[in-house]
Amino acid sequence: MSGVARRTVVAAAGGAGLAAALAACGSGADDKGAAPGEAAPGGTALARTGDIPVGGGKILADKGLVITQPKAGEFKAFSSKCTHQGCAVSSIKDGAIVCPCHQSRFDISDGSVKSGPATAPLPPEPIQVVGEEISPG
Repeated sequence: MSGVARRTVVAAAGGAGLAAALAACGSGADDKGAAPGEAAPGGTALARTGDIPVGGGKILADKGLVITQPKAGEFKAFSSKCTHQGCAVSSIKDGAIVCPCHQSRFDISDGSVKSGPATAPLPPEPIQVVGEEISPG
């Protein structure tokens, strides 16, 4: 480094971090940096609540997720990878998430197996709903 001692840079960075930490104290922000009722900063919405039909769901193939709404206002998310042989699920019909490879069916409310050959449920994935946005949890 030319002109600036390493200790000066470290001390300055530490002081800025302390100031930022103190500024966040008591702000009502959650551990993701969002105030109550706001989406987390930098959080990209996966979907809007209006995109997910009650009693159905939406497959986000590019994210490897299925988001469902078993009852009005209740949103769940699961891996879109079938637990039988790893195929991507392809549809949601009659309250079930359906795998096209061998027709395994999973319940939209908890990911449990409704009919096999799969024997393990779809793993749940964390999400958060803030207002009308559904974001990674």
